[in-house]
Amino acid sequence: MAREKLTRLTGDGNGECGEDDCSNVYRTERGTFLVQGDVSAAFAPPRGEGLVEIPEHVLREAFRALGW
Repeated sequence: MAREKLTRLTGDGNGECGEDDCSNVYRTERGTFLVQGDVSAAFAPPRGEGLVEIPEHVLREAFRALGW
């Protein structure tokens, strides 16, 4: 999926990090979400899945962007 087809809900570059190097939440054209963040080693996820750790403020920002 091309990045251009995603709706970025967080991290506009005016916050705690730069444009592409921090935790972010994206919405896909299918209505699903992609999360960009630091890889977590809390446990081994199932094959084909991954864990990322993002700060609470990033989720709050995404919820505000969606009007939740």
